[in-house]
Amino acid sequence: MKKSLLLAALLTTGLDACQRKRHFHNQDGHAKRSLTPRAPLSADESLIIDSFDANSIDEWSYYYTHGLHLAGKNRSQAQWTADRWSEAGFNTRLDTYNVFLDYPINKSMSLTYPNGSVYQPSLEEDVLPEDPTTEYPNRTPTFHGYSFSGAASGQLVYVGLGQQADFERLLDLGVPLEGKIAIARYGGPFRGLKVKNSEAYGMLGTIILIVSYIIHSSQFTDPADDGNITVANGYAAYPDGPARNPTSVQRGSVQFLSTYPGDPTTPGYPSIGNPVRSDKSVVVPGIPSIPISYQDAQPILQALDGFGTPGIDVGRDDWVGALNATYSTGPSEAVIDMSNYMEDHYTDLWNAIGVMNGTNSDETIVIGNHRDAWIIGGAADPNSGTAIIVELGKVFGKLLQSGWQPKRNIVLCSWDGEEYGLVGSTEWVEEYIPWLSDTAMSYLNIDVGTSGPHPSISATPELHQVAIEQMHKVMWESLEGNKTMYDVWLEDTDGVVGVLGSGSDYTSFVHKGIGAIDMGSDQGPNDPIYHYHSNYDSYHWMANFGDPGFLTHKNMGQYLALLAYNLISEDFVPLRPMNYATQMDLYYTLLRETIANASANVDTEELRDAINTFSTQAVQAEKLHVQAAMSGDAALMKVVNGKYRDFSRGFTSQGGLPGREFYQHVVFAPGIDTGYAPVIFPGITEAVEAGNFSLAEEWVGKTARGILVAGDILKT
Repeated sequence: MKKSLLLAALLTTGLDACQRKRHFHNQDGHAKRSLTPRAPLSADESLIIDSFDANSIDEWSYYYTHGLHLAGKNRSQAQWTADRWSEAGFNTRLDTYNVFLDYPINKSMSLTYPNGSVYQPSLEEDVLPEDPTTEYPNRTPTFHGYSFSGAASGQLVYVGLGQQADFERLLDLGVPLEGKIAIARYGGPFRGLKVKNSEAYGMLGTIILIVSYIIHSSQFTDPADDGNITVANGYAAYPDGPARNPTSVQRGSVQFLSTYPGDPTTPGYPSIGNPVRSDKSVVVPGIPSIPISYQDAQPILQALDGFGTPGIDVGRDDWVGALNATYSTGPSEAVIDMSNYMEDHYTDLWNAIGVMNGTNSDETIVIGNHRDAWIIGGAADPNSGTAIIVELGKVFGKLLQSGWQPKRNIVLCSWDGEEYGLVGSTEWVEEYIPWLSDTAMSYLNIDVGTSGPHPSISATPELHQVAIEQMHKVMWESLEGNKTMYDVWLEDTDGVVGVLGSGSDYTSFVHKGIGAIDMGSDQGPNDPIYHYHSNYDSYHWMANFGDPGFLTHKNMGQYLALLAYNLISEDFVPLRPMNYATQMDLYYTLLRETIANASANVDTEELRDAINTFSTQAVQAEKLHVQAAMSGDAALMKVVNGKYRDFSRGFTSQGGLPGREFYQHVVFAPGIDTGYAPVIFPGITEAVEAGNFSLAEEWVGKTARGILVAGDILKT
């Protein structure tokens, strides 16, 4: 039972990347933990801690959150970022890619009742005089990036979270889907997959050009997702209090992220020069979609009351929310008319890059954060991370001035186009993969650096130990000041490091065999609501609710810098491949449970043997590490570091997953029907869940071979 709970926590921590889904452990009834003393700091580490300045970070945040920086729309912010790193001593440049994006023109929606009356939702967020950037004339309207341009009309069906299982349940209940318009809650799978599923289930036996058969996917954030901080519980809505503003709308991309990220027209190769453009329909919808607020959604949901099956009887998790509606399936008698018009562009993106060369030119640490946002603000997503990474550059400049010299190359990256589908980072990795494969040790990602005071990490297993060790060195000022970051993290998570799925810029690195960590700090169940991808993710919200005084920003910056410093400065890169064996043992247990639940007869002994062999070979590498350290043999040290750098390439040596060649890691990948959340041993697990047991057997072999290739790199 304890192992099963741990596995569940592993897969529910760090699911959503840009907006992480957290599993907070209830400490009621637990013995109170003793606080851990702060770990001792070296002189360089003290300089790092002392050099982070909350006032400077506040200044950087203000700059980024007061200008429009939608993907492909603000080259000046890319250059400004590069200039700050240049001042700190980095060699800087802008890497440019010409990619496919679309931008909104106009949209409309109306609900016509049988009696002829009409409800027209506003489809926009309120302007708030207290929050200046919400009044800017160039503020971004609500829209979905990569949404289909077109119109639709039809009866309404509520599809819950819009997962494949939700649609299957509707069919079981006899709900007609063809020619209907879907309304879905946010949460669960990535929003693009809700649209993909709507299209797949609604188009059966139809032709997409027949407008009456086009399914519109309208999505809203339900207040049931807001924990304790709701208007219904007596909290004032933003800007007067910490609860969600009822007009808040979550923008976002609807690219089919679980198929492949990046420029939809250049899968697997960079968008440079004059690239051959592929058919983008593989990963972008053929039906329109519009995001709406819960205030706009409530009358639409109420139009379903009394039609179809009441939500309470549907029998699906997270089907019923907290609005005044029955969340019935429908179809409604009322008819939705909607239009959504977009303008397609091939346009430049700009990644700001800063390089500081190390003494070992064949070893590199990459540190990244995206810069683009759906709105003028983006104080949490992404510019809390951007402000931190600008300050980090300044701090490493101070280290350089003090006489420190990095042993490994440092590459700072400010990505453009992440919000549309990890576009800037994916194109960059596709361009530089030969060099990255030869030199990259690890990729460190900070996206939403701060949306609340609770730190979170998800990482590939070899990074777990060094990542946790650095937490002991940071005093966490935004909560009780006598606690280390480790104390706060341990209390929240019981010490579970999340598994990487997708949804942020680490994705392309992981699936090219480069280990990674994603980090940030999130709201807890009693903290002010973070208005994800909304105009209210603003500097005003951050300064007054999200992180007054920018103390969490500062502490997250200290943590990221300490982790990077230790990876860059130690003679032996502090990675622990042996933890891969430990984690794969846990994953194997979960896989066997999945197979048993499916009543499948899938032989996994080849996988079990491969994990055991990898474990033996990882122990050999650790013994070689000890030998090199004791002897001081520089050549042997280089061999050990090379093994630690390269072993994870083996996990991506077997080709891509079925139907989605981009995803190559045999141990974990984003789920095909989640887009963000991870699936372990994905080739096997998803084949079992689909009932394709022969494919599962095939992927037992492929997964085992990938693990053996990784182990062969480690063995001595």
